[in-house]
Amino acid sequence: MLNAAIEIAFVLIGAALALNVYRLLVGPDTTDRILALDTLGINSIALLILYGISTASSAYFEAALLLALLGFVGTVALCKYLLRGDISE
Repeated sequence: MLNAAIEIAFVLIGAALALNVYRLLVGPDTTDRILALDTLGINSIALLILYGISTASSAYFEAALLLALLGFVGTVALCKYLLRGDISE
């Protein structure tokens, strides 16, 4: 039962990734593209966690945590660049 749920989650998150890539490429505005990039990172984290559950390995959870930290810092840096034109003050 758990394996079927994990497989369904893989398919649905994969579809969400495809839709995020579409929004990233076609997005009408820069803010939409930044939001799509952030959501792409969140969905990648979800895929890593699902893969970690399916293989029963804790290394993927650590990789997901690292990706979450990097995604947050990247999103903040891009938003700060859009607002002020400079990342460092």
